Amino acid sequence: MRLGVSLSSTHRKDGPRLMIERARAAHAAGFTSLSIGDHHNMSVPYAQNTPMLGRLLAEWPDRPAGCLFLVPLWHPVLMAEQIGTLAAIHRSRFIVQTGIGHGADQFSAFGADLATRGRVLEASIRAVKAMLAGEVVDSEPLGLVGGRVGLLPPEPVEWWIGGGVDVAIERAAAMGDAWYAGPGIDPERGAAMVETHRAAGGRRAVLRKDALVMADGDEARRRATELVEAGYRGLSLDILLVGDPDDVAEQLQPYEAAGFDEVIVRCMTVPQDIALETLALLGPLGEG
Repeated sequence: MRLGVSLSSTHRKDGPRLMIERARAAHAAGFTSLSIGDHHNMSVPYAQNTPMLGRLLAEWPDRPAGCLFLVPLWHPVLMAEQIGTLAAIHRSRFIVQTGIGHGADQFSAFGADLATRGRVLEASIRAVKAMLAGEVVDSEPLGLVGGRVGLLPPEPVEWWIGGGVDVAIERAAAMGDAWYAGPGIDPERGAAMVETHRAAGGRRAVLRKDALVMADGDEARRRATELVEAGYRGLSLDILLVGDPDDVAEQLQPYEAAGFDEVIVRCMTVPQDIALETLALLGPLGEG
């Protein structure tokens, strides 16, 4: 199974430096893709996606890379311009990951409407795709007139459409190159969701997972248990990738059997030395 890496953008101190070190370590470990997330109006330090990824690409010169966009929070011209520039910088395939977004704090800060986010997501993806193809775009639902992008990607970008309900999975099949599944999915549920995606004409299914991997598997489980008991992302221990490399290789197998083509892993909230150990041990488990 192919393994990519998603870097956490939230760190109490020196976040950009830590992310650069992790990108460098992930590249050395053989991960096949690099991505970072997208959140806004945060009360904690958070490195924003497009400037941060521009820096990280210096550590990731020759493999696919990209970032998440919470599409309803972005003006489509600005989103298309950011993608065009990043894709022009990069020398490998560029991946656009999309999310529908949630949380009143994020939406109200942008004057965006939670109730219409599904319609806005679909209209924006269509508009951004067209602009990245060199078209001048009008979109009445988006209030967009004459939208265009000056710096175009040197090759078509890839679209991973996120979501965890049937309508989102079917949207991914219709509008994307892959369905991007969230970290809370177990193998049984995942298999049913992959089947929904395939039945709708989908081609690829990609899963994100949080991980803590150490040479001492018992210590990895102890640390992960402490984080889960403190409420880590609302996830249970059995849904995470935790233990030594052999443990995690075994935990990945049911997801491959469920039909996922690739797993994107993110280090749990651990000190930098443990994160670097996780990356060094986890990367070789993937098939490059």
